[in-house]
Amino acid sequence: MKFARLSEGKRRPVRLPLVGMIDVFFLLLVYFIVSTTLAMPEDELSAALKQESKEAAASDLQPQLVHVLANDASPVFVVGNQRLSTQEQLTDLLKQLPKEAGVFLSVDDTAPVWAAAAALQACHDAGYEKLTYVTPE
Repeated sequence: MKFARLSEGKRRPVRLPLVGMIDVFFLLLVYFIVSTTLAMPEDELSAALKQESKEAAASDLQPQLVHVLANDASPVFVVGNQRLSTQEQLTDLLKQLPKEAGVFLSVDDTAPVWAAAAALQACHDAGYEKLTYVTPE
């Protein structure tokens, strides 16, 4: 395009080609039509509310947490607020607790290796299938 002035001071009218702008407009229109998602109106959606059950499900249970701590003479097994000194006591206590959620085993850094193995065996003897070893904090 020439925007220069004519020699006599008259201007020539400026003509912009609209064909390119119309093409871009229709391309954008097609893009927005194709890229929109057709969603159901919210009043037609089904409610996703669960009915509360009175009984606790297995997924609602927390896993048991067993700590193995080092003591002066022998290691101590801690479950909740109970401190146990033998593997048999730990097995008997774990048999009374729910087993669906599993058990977490945390061993102190200063506890002997045989105490960790005894705790693992007690969990297995009590019937736990889900056993997770967690590092102490």
